Amino acid sequence: MGTQTNGPLESLDQWDDDVRARYRADRKKEEFRVYDDTTPQVVRDFYKQNHALQTLEFARAKRAEYEPLQKAEMGIWEAMERLNELVDDSDPDTDLSQIQHNLQTAEAIRADGHPRWFVLTGFIHDLGKVLTMWGEPQWAVVGDTFPVGCRWSDKIVYPQYFDANPDSQNPELMTRYGVYDEQCGLDNVNLSWGHDEYLYHVTKKYLPEEAQCMIRYHSWYSAHRELDYQFLMSDHDMQMMDWVRKFNPYDLYSKSAVKPDFDTLKPYYDDLISEFFPKTIKW
Repeated sequence: MGTQTNGPLESLDQWDDDVRARYRADRKKEEFRVYDDTTPQVVRDFYKQNHALQTLEFARAKRAEYEPLQKAEMGIWEAMERLNELVDDSDPDTDLSQIQHNLQTAEAIRADGHPRWFVLTGFIHDLGKVLTMWGEPQWAVVGDTFPVGCRWSDKIVYPQYFDANPDSQNPELMTRYGVYDEQCGLDNVNLSWGHDEYLYHVTKKYLPEEAQCMIRYHSWYSAHRELDYQFLMSDHDMQMMDWVRKFNPYDLYSKSAVKPDFDTLKPYYDDLISEFFPKTIKW
């Protein structure tokens, strides 16, 4: 199954279980992404801020600020090195640096014989976290993403924290569709601002559409895992979401305390990056 790369998945649950079993046999599926009173306080505090401050107005303003790609010009490795000291406060499953997590994800994908663009996507999928370079707080960079401008799903982690969000007081935004129309297509939907949306705009002209969707939606768990918000998706969006679900188990279940051997792996990734990207790109 690891070499299947064309068309929708025959069984997403089977794929998820298969990847988990092969890469994290020491941990059960239900031990990942635990968000309750046992979750570390730093994670709960993160989501209190995230859910209170991620408004429709904020997301629109940040997209307008960053989408022109005028912040910097640098290569993929330079961006990767900038992230090496960042530990994601929203993630209860790892305390490794970002480059270590990226290598774990990419190596798991590579071991299953997927195309080189898929491996590259695993390697760069979190590079949007360079937003922290420009002073963005973690609540505006990491964590699960979700649509803003319509009623929040109760399948989003810690949905009770949305009570503190100013949008909750706007009746127009608290209907099922909010400012959107049924099956309007995800290109017309504003997601909470963060590293996924940012990296999508930075890299989209260099990567296949499947990779673009993996990057843009990999943190939108209420959609690709809980299967919510399909009423906003076009038929094409639904097909592309299968690729996000195919990517997600590698991102989630490859997390391990064992650090990848960076020096040994670097030549392979040097070659992979140069195949798809110029020496520098706009950020």
